Amino acid sequence: MPKPAPATVRSLFATPVYEALLLAERGAEDLFAHLEDACLMLAEEDAAGRAWCREKGYGGYTSYASLDDLPQRFSVFDELRRTLDRHAAAFAETLAFDLGPRGKLKMDSLWVNILKPGAAHSGHIHPHSVISGAVYVATPKGASALKLEDPRLPLMMAAPPRTADAPEAVRPFVYLTPEPGTVLMWESWLRHEVPANQAKADRISISFNYGWR
Repeated sequence: MPKPAPATVRSLFATPVYEALLLAERGAEDLFAHLEDACLMLAEEDAAGRAWCREKGYGGYTSYASLDDLPQRFSVFDELRRTLDRHAAAFAETLAFDLGPRGKLKMDSLWVNILKPGAAHSGHIHPHSVISGAVYVATPKGASALKLEDPRLPLMMAAPPRTADAPEAVRPFVYLTPEPGTVLMWESWLRHEVPANQAKADRISISFNYGWR
């Protein structure tokens, strides 16, 4: 059989995911120590949040539906917001966003998540936002990865499965297991989930959204 002519294969329509180790920045060790304390305190004191979690079957605690002003309430969350603002701006530049002469990305929500052993968070997107992400405060051994789904997946009706050693860029799902102190960011339309927490301790993260203002 004759060899095919030389060909070029382009990688188009990429799905960028931003990752940075915040813990490597100056003063970050104190920040993250206080963040963990603040998250655990909220889980104890936020009765409305705990009630919402019981009602919705959330296996742990989240402030998602009960507290929408954490940076205004606690200086430690405001310090985190200022740090994330810089990284969100860097990610937006990488994405080549044209925000206009007066436009900018602004954090419009930030909330705490504490997943108990065995708990999970099903697949979802973050509508009405531009960039979403999470900061990882505690990821004990066996803690859930972040599962990212190829956005083209619903269109692949007749596609064969990928090989076990397929490159990350062509896998239908990618699992990221960040170390504590890491931030991950992605465009808000990217579907993601948190599989069941296999650790024997709580998995603590802080999620956030940025909108175009």
